[in-house]
Amino acid sequence: MEIRVQSRDIEKALRTLKKKLQLDGLFGELKKRRFYEKPSVKKKTKQLEAEKRRRKLLKRSRTGGSGPRPGRSSQSSAPSSNQVRT
Repeated sequence: MEIRVQSRDIEKALRTLKKKLQLDGLFGELKKRRFYEKPSVKKKTKQLEAEKRRRKLLKRSRTGGSGPRPGRSSQSSAPSSNQVRT
């Protein structure tokens, strides 16, 4: 990984480095490895994360824009019961 410092702007280069490291997942890995985790606990954590990802994908696929927007009627041209004709 290479970060170039342009015109002595070290702060910008540090922000860029931090962003790249975060996107790479280094900070999360360091946090996980801070303390020893027993293999059984590691396995359980991995299963919980997989379940969380699966639920998230299911939730996204259900609300994938296939139906009408919330608060809107399915017939946009017909007036709803809340609207008053004049």
